[in-house]
Amino acid sequence: MCMHPRDLAQNKLSGEIPRLIYWNEVLQYLDLSYNHLTGSIPFNIGFLQVATLSLQGNRFTGPIPSVIGLMQALAVLDLSYNQLSGPIPSILGNLTYTEKLYMQGNKLTGTIPPELGNMSTLHYLELNDNQLTGSIPAELGKLTGLYDLNLANNSLEGPIPNNISSCVNLNSFNAHGNKLNGTIPRSLCKLESMTSLNLSSNHLSGPIPIELSRINNLDILDLSCNMITGPIPSAIGSLEHLLKLNLSKNALVGFIPAEFGNLRSIGEIDLSNNHLGGLIPQELGMLQNLMLLKLENNNITGDVSSLMNCFSLNTLNISFNNLAGVVPTDNNFSRFSPDSFLGNPGLCGYWLASCRSSSHQEKPQISKAAILGIALGGLVILLMILIAVCRPHSPPVFKDVSVSKPVSNVPPKLVILNMNMALHVYEDIMRMTENLSEKYIIGYGASSTVYKCVLKNCRPVAIKKLYAQYPQSLKEFQTELETVGSIKHRNLVSLQGYSLSPVGNLLFYEYMENGSLWDVLHEGQSKKKKLDWETRLRIALGAAQGLAYLHHDCSPRIIHRDVKSKNILLDKDYEPHLTDFGIAKSLCVSKTHTSTYVMGTIGYIDPEYARTSRLNEKSDVYSYGIVLLELLTGKKPVDNECNLHHSILSKTASNAVMETVDPDIADTCQDLGEVKKVFQLALLCTKKQPSDRPTMHEVVRVLDCLVHPDPPPKAAQPQPPTGPSYANEYVSLRGAGTLSSSCANSSSTSDAELFLKFGQAISHNTE
Repeated sequence: MCMHPRDLAQNKLSGEIPRLIYWNEVLQYLDLSYNHLTGSIPFNIGFLQVATLSLQGNRFTGPIPSVIGLMQALAVLDLSYNQLSGPIPSILGNLTYTEKLYMQGNKLTGTIPPELGNMSTLHYLELNDNQLTGSIPAELGKLTGLYDLNLANNSLEGPIPNNISSCVNLNSFNAHGNKLNGTIPRSLCKLESMTSLNLSSNHLSGPIPIELSRINNLDILDLSCNMITGPIPSAIGSLEHLLKLNLSKNALVGFIPAEFGNLRSIGEIDLSNNHLGGLIPQELGMLQNLMLLKLENNNITGDVSSLMNCFSLNTLNISFNNLAGVVPTDNNFSRFSPDSFLGNPGLCGYWLASCRSSSHQEKPQISKAAILGIALGGLVILLMILIAVCRPHSPPVFKDVSVSKPVSNVPPKLVILNMNMALHVYEDIMRMTENLSEKYIIGYGASSTVYKCVLKNCRPVAIKKLYAQYPQSLKEFQTELETVGSIKHRNLVSLQGYSLSPVGNLLFYEYMENGSLWDVLHEGQSKKKKLDWETRLRIALGAAQGLAYLHHDCSPRIIHRDVKSKNILLDKDYEPHLTDFGIAKSLCVSKTHTSTYVMGTIGYIDPEYARTSRLNEKSDVYSYGIVLLELLTGKKPVDNECNLHHSILSKTASNAVMETVDPDIADTCQDLGEVKKVFQLALLCTKKQPSDRPTMHEVVRVLDCLVHPDPPPKAAQPQPPTGPSYANEYVSLRGAGTLSSSCANSSSTSDAELFLKFGQAISHNTE
């Protein structure tokens, strides 16, 4: 009898590998991944003639047994994320039928065996996050079928071999975090299929080869943290598919190429910490998809008004340059933090008191005519002073100035929207926070600083001080705030008051004791609370309920526009509450809004919205799906060059999605089938076509059936119609096919039909 490949995975097995497994002659797959197995990998493992051997995510120690090199039937060998040590056995080069070799996340030492170049059918070679030394073997160039080569975070030295370009099918090459030196090979231009090239954090020198511009499919080019010199080739601007360009922390000189205006797909540009000079190209203002622009620590001069057309610009950092002129206050610039403009002595605006010159700036030349004009003006002023001194004085006549008495001393008005803030005035808030002193700061955002204030009734509130000096339409903004203040739901953060004035725009929110979901999942790893599976399910359900209320029960309907884990706040009981909704725009049910700039946060933005700038409820559904993936994996949506959604999609092809589950879930979940169902729901929410995504009401119904399952039936019930496998898995969630009305809500669609629809949609396409 052939054992199923998933029978032993994620079962909390401990100790050593059971000896009986070695003598199972019909075993084709052995998957022991993500258990608690210890000790060394036994020599007897070589007796198996399996096609897949996966020992990923255990606690194996010691060397890799050389006998594995005799397992000729192996197609997949996964030893990743253990504590294996010692060298990589050169005999592994005999595995000429192996397609995937994963050894990342161990403590392997020594050099990369040149014999690995004999693995003629290899598609994936991942040796990253070990302690490997020596050079990259030129023999790897013989792997013409290789798709992915990951050597990151080792101690490899020497140059990048020229014949890596012989791996003509290479899609991703990552050598980040080594000690490679020499120049970037021009021959890399032959890798026409490559979409990601990361050579950052090495010792590479010389110029950027202009030939890199021939890799037309390139999405990510990261050459940061090297010693690269010379100008930036203008031909880089021809890479129409480029999403991320990072050339920071090098020794680049010259100008920013105007051809960068052709990078129509770009989402992030980082040119900081170089020696670039000249003006900021006007063409950058036409980059409609630009999400992050960094130009720190260069020698750029000129004004920043050419960036005013970058309506999709989400984060701007042009600090510590030699920029000059007035900081614009309209369009996107009203959303940026003052920190974005620090260290530019020539800039002035409402954040900066004046335009000051720096000692290292070139002093402007003054014409002779200007000097003569200054001299004549000074002479006239001197004559006027002499006349005033010599003129006889008469008693001054005092006039009643009460009519023109300034009103600037009148304090800003505090508008109360919730009884919690009753009997408070603006001066009370300033007194209790010592005029919003830094010691009351509890967080920063892209558009605001957040303070904590304890009111007279001893209840705390969160004060959000907006960076924007004044909204473009004060009346419209006040109307939006009044609308948001009237919305009440257990999973929405209550807006309790506001104050709009030139002194500062303040929004007063209900205070949440446990911060944001982002904080709990990603910040302070050593101190963060471990969220069990039940808590994560309740957070997912609560956030979905809040979003469903905005989409379906508000009038007019409200689209959040920036659903992310930082905007899901947790109270003392870890009940989720959505925040920052309805401030940007309230949308009518019958209209589709075309935004003037792309709202949202990198990693959460619906690609369809980023492409068309057309916004609807399904854009929020996509962002919510990314939050689900965060809850399931504990990983950030974007971390360095890794995109969580893309990573999960790549795992679906090999049915390896469950390998990405957060260990805290695996330790607390009684039924990993529930986790798989939520993965399927997340993939459905992030479908490429908005019409394929569910509504938030449908999402709530599915999650509610997981959080509050119906009791088992007392008698046998008729089975639902047979459907695709995913649909059957969803139906089985209800228990022996029973479909209670408790999950039906007010929709006319039955649970069976809903689960069938979800299952079919996921089965047809995971993109």
